[in-house]
Amino acid sequence: MASPIIDSHQHFWDPASGGDYGWLSGPFEPLNRKFEPRDLHPALQANGVVGTILVQTWNDLGETWDFIETAANTDFVAGVVGWVDLTDPNVADTLAELQQSPNGKWLVGIRHLIQTEPDPNWLLRDDVRRGLQAVQDAGLVYDLVPNLPQLPSAIETTKTFPELRFVLDHMSKPNIKNREYDEWAELMQGFRRERRHVWCKLSGMVTEADWHDWTPADLKPYVDHVLEIFGPDRCMFGTDWPVCLVAGSYDDVMGALRESLPDLTAQQRDQIFGGSAIEAYKLPAFNHEP
Repeated sequence: MASPIIDSHQHFWDPASGGDYGWLSGPFEPLNRKFEPRDLHPALQANGVVGTILVQTWNDLGETWDFIETAANTDFVAGVVGWVDLTDPNVADTLAELQQSPNGKWLVGIRHLIQTEPDPNWLLRDDVRRGLQAVQDAGLVYDLVPNLPQLPSAIETTKTFPELRFVLDHMSKPNIKNREYDEWAELMQGFRRERRHVWCKLSGMVTEADWHDWTPADLKPYVDHVLEIFGPDRCMFGTDWPVCLVAGSYDDVMGALRESLPDLTAQQRDQIFGGSAIEAYKLPAFNHEP
């Protein structure tokens, strides 16, 4: 029986809410509007996607509370990767409060926008490591979202916490547009020994490619390399909707991944398009209780 299709990475936002959405300018200006469940639902239906992981968009605890409520009131959000302040001495209490709340079961992971930190070794700070230990103790996943400068510290962090489940977002955002491959590919090798507790999202690729002139063939070398390191059992499909819309539709992104995958068995494809997300995030039931 095929696994249900899970989009492991999507967002909602409302710039009018006062969040830190200054990046929705320049070439991203078309995305400077509210995106909510009803905007995504038709694309999910058209592509047979039955569940999604709703991921934080800025470092704010209030958004995490809002997102777990959204999950409770949306028939397709299967889990939330939220934000807490890892450096807060009381972070374990904050996680407990979230998890013990009426909608707490929808919190499946935590993420911090580490690429915005001035220190590329932010993850290695003692106060951050204490926070990561709290995430582990809470039984949650930690999503890593590095650019190339943060990738060494991300790899070191997975070595330090062999019992914490990690998910690497967007394959660490290689520069596909300029075909920069070698340094990224060499650094990614560092995950090879840690792959048993680290998964990788095949997501965010079209926005790292030439927005107006990319093809699935541009993505394939990067997908091939990630699959060679992690294997299909540790890779997962994600669209990064609505960020992806600057470079392609939901259909385009999903179709491009299918086309850029090598010859795999039906079971391996099912794993990438659903099984890995279910296993990594230990997703609660997709059908909410009435």
